[in-house]
Amino acid sequence: TVAIIALCVAVFLYQATLDAKAERVFVMSYGAIPAAVFGLAERGAAIPAIPASATLLTSMFLHGGFMHLAGNMLFLWVLGDNVEDAMGHPRYVAFYLLAGLAAALTHAGFEPASKIPMIGASGAISGVIGAYLVLHPQAPIKTLVVRFIVYLPAWVVLGLWIAFQVFNATMAPKGAGGVAWWAHIGGFVAGAILIFLFRKRGVPLFDKGYARPDRGALSNARVTPTGVHSHDDSPARPDRGASSNARGDSPARPARRRSIIPDSE
Repeated sequence: TVAIIALCVAVFLYQATLDAKAERVFVMSYGAIPAAVFGLAERGAAIPAIPASATLLTSMFLHGGFMHLAGNMLFLWVLGDNVEDAMGHPRYVAFYLLAGLAAALTHAGFEPASKIPMIGASGAISGVIGAYLVLHPQAPIKTLVVRFIVYLPAWVVLGLWIAFQVFNATMAPKGAGGVAWWAHIGGFVAGAILIFLFRKRGVPLFDKGYARPDRGALSNARVTPTGVHSHDDSPARPDRGASSNARGDSPARPARRRSIIPDSE
């Protein structure tokens, strides 16, 4: 997760060094253009010779601005490592790339004639969100609601998020550009399915055995699939959701919970 974030940030910093014309060529070169992917349009002589199919992968490491990058990296930072814990590093990398590929293909399938490049990690991160929801639907997520910070179960926060994506996807006019809503939906569905194949043996799904803590315990306890464990006198380490060790006979790794503010990018 950290390496993916670092790579996305590095690519964004490189983009920031380019002038407007060079950045446009860069985005047109490595962004996924549906019409080019399906062979319905050429990308132009000024575009470097990278296969159009390869842009389905390269596009997920480009971003269109600081807020685009920050929103995506926030979700990946909060949820990614929990999913990574359930898979291990090599499987997680493969999972992330496949979710991003599924997201890009979903977008291209709904906009096959579009000549607008799709960029951003949101499709792959939507896959992470889908996997997290299958793993930890009951995990408490610290959420900003209007002006108040409350703890809500992941199924509420992430369920509202995907509902928002579906609503916007069905309402947005075709070929209008902007947010690739269908990429989010495709990535989410792919992640929710792929977690069944990529999780380590013994990692439970749907928070099996999870006991939700009371509100008072959340401020000074860590949540694990087996309940709430109070901290000692030492400072509390921030949690980031529930996770499990790969082997069923080994102690479950302490859950980690971070805060998240729902955003669609």
